[in-house]
Amino acid sequence: MAAETRPKRSIRWHIGVFLAPAVLVYTAFMILPLFGTLQLSLFRNIEQSQVFVGFSNFRTLFGDPNWSVNFWNALRNNVWFFIIHMLVQNPIGILLAALLSSPRLRFTAFYRTAIFVPTILSFVIVGFAWKLILSPIWGVAPHLMDFVGLKSFFTPWLGKEQYALTALSLVSVWQFVGIPMMLIYAALLSIPDEVIEAAECDGVTGMAQFWKIKLPLILPSIGIISILTFVGNFNAFDLIYTAQGALAGPNYSTDILGTFLYRAFFGFQLQIGDPNMGAAIATIMFLIILAGVCVYLFLVQTRLRRYQF
Repeated sequence: MAAETRPKRSIRWHIGVFLAPAVLVYTAFMILPLFGTLQLSLFRNIEQSQVFVGFSNFRTLFGDPNWSVNFWNALRNNVWFFIIHMLVQNPIGILLAALLSSPRLRFTAFYRTAIFVPTILSFVIVGFAWKLILSPIWGVAPHLMDFVGLKSFFTPWLGKEQYALTALSLVSVWQFVGIPMMLIYAALLSIPDEVIEAAECDGVTGMAQFWKIKLPLILPSIGIISILTFVGNFNAFDLIYTAQGALAGPNYSTDILGTFLYRAFFGFQLQIGDPNMGAAIATIMFLIILAGVCVYLFLVQTRLRRYQF
C-alpha cells in the first residue's frame, strides 16, 4: 500500500530548457561539422561531381607517395611536438606549482600572474615576437648571448631543419606552461590541511612531503593535464603557421598535422586544394585524438581514482 500511494516524481522540464541552447549551439558548430567532415572524406570530386569512393582517400593518404611522405612526416613531427610538451611543459608546471604553494614564498600572486600572462597572448603576437627574438640578423638573442659570453652557442634555430621544430615546441612551452601550473596549484591547495598536518606529525616535510603525500593525491589532475596536452598538441596549427608559414619550413621540418591539413584542404601557392583529402586528414586527426582520450578514460583514469580523497 505504501508503494501504491507514493507520489510520482515530477519531471524536471526546466533542466532541458536550460540545456537546450547549449546543446543546439554545440550540435550546430561541432556535431554537424564533424559528421560533414566524415562524410566528405568518403567522397571524391570526379568530373565536377562528388562520387562515393569509400576508404579510397585513406588508402591514397597512406600509400600514395605524393601524400604519404608528407603525412608520415607531419605525424612524426606532431608526436615529437607532443613529447616535448609532456617532458618539459608539464614537469615545469608541476615544479612551479609546488614552489608557489609554499607558504614561505612571498609575492606568489605576482609570480602566478607573470607566468600565466603569456597564455592569453595571441598566437600571432607570440609567433612574430619569437621570430624576431631568434633572428640572427636583427634579433636580441645573439646580443644577449654575447653579453653573457655564450654567443658561440647561438645558431639560427628556426632556420635549421634539425632545430626548428624543437625551438618552436619550446616557444609553445613558454606560452602555455601557466595552464598546468595553475591546475596543479589549485589541486595542491585542495589537499585537506589534516593530511598535511598528519604528515608533519610523522616527520614528513619538505620535498619528501611533496613526493610521498602531495604528488600521489594530485595524480588525477596530472592525468587531466596530460590528456589536455595531448588534445591541444594534435590540434596545433597557429604557432607553426605564424612563425614558419603554411609550408612549415625549412623543408617541411616543422610540418604537423594541422599545417598539412591546411595545405591539403585550402591549397597553397602552386598546390591546389582538395577538400576530400583534407577531410580525410581531419578524420585521421579526430581518430588519433579519440583513441588517446579513450585510452585515458578507460585505462588511466580508472586507476587514478584510487588516489582521490
